[in-house]
Amino acid sequence: MKNKKTLVLGATTKSDRYAFRAINMLTQKGHTVLAIGQHQGEVAGVKIHTKAIPVKAIDTVTLYLNPKNQRHYYNYIIEAQPKRVIFNPGTENPELYQLLELNNIKAEVACTLVLLATNQY
Repeated sequence: MKNKKTLVLGATTKSDRYAFRAINMLTQKGHTVLAIGQHQGEVAGVKIHTKAIPVKAIDTVTLYLNPKNQRHYYNYIIEAQPKRVIFNPGTENPELYQLLELNNIKAEVACTLVLLATNQY
């Protein structure tokens, strides 16, 4: 499996959250993970940053933010030029889909955990 450098937006240290599970599963599957969330912390050895961090060569951005909270990251995501952005359940955002399409970035409505569990990531 190819290492797909992934940025998790909406990261958290709360173990009952899907973003927490995604960071764990991504690292277990050998992917490089960067994480941004509301609160600093660490999950599976991945530091959670509270502000946008410089990123290069990102394959995937996986979203765990509601559409209203995504707006703050529109330019950041586009400037990162990932190959794709995964909209996990509850993060669907037609406005961002259009912006991504205009910038040749694939918008994928899916569940990161399911993609990883079924080897479709």
